[in-house]
Amino acid sequence: MVLSDDDKAHVRAIWGEVSSHSEAMGAEALHRMFLANPASKTYFPHFDMSPNSGHIRAHGKKVVDALTQAVNNLDNIAGALSKLSDKHAQELRVDPRNFDKLRLSILVTIAAHHEGHLQPEVIVSLDKFLTRVSKVLTSKYR
Repeated sequence: MVLSDDDKAHVRAIWGEVSSHSEAMGAEALHRMFLANPASKTYFPHFDMSPNSGHIRAHGKKVVDALTQAVNNLDNIAGALSKLSDKHAQELRVDPRNFDKLRLSILVTIAAHHEGHLQPEVIVSLDKFLTRVSKVLTSKYR
């Protein structure tokens, strides 16, 4: 999925707000995913799954930080996330469908914190960006 210059501008504009609250936003997105898709918890057997647990907050921050790295490299997302893609495909063996579930949870979380202020074109750009990230993270499964 190709990101236009407008898409990139929209993603960069909203991502500054997301990344400034990386731990809280990431934790909320993960918690939403775990609630909506309980099977995704199987990859985190050692986690305290209660909302706002230290485990959820720390991993949520890692997720948002990785996405921030992708935002900082919008012209080379694959290169920026190559090691992370390798890790998820070869070491962790995460079911690739979970990336799409997390994508949706991230979109909902961002929308919930920007209700009334998030324009449709920004949502579309974020979705394109997160879809691209999902494709990059699953590219090494083949």
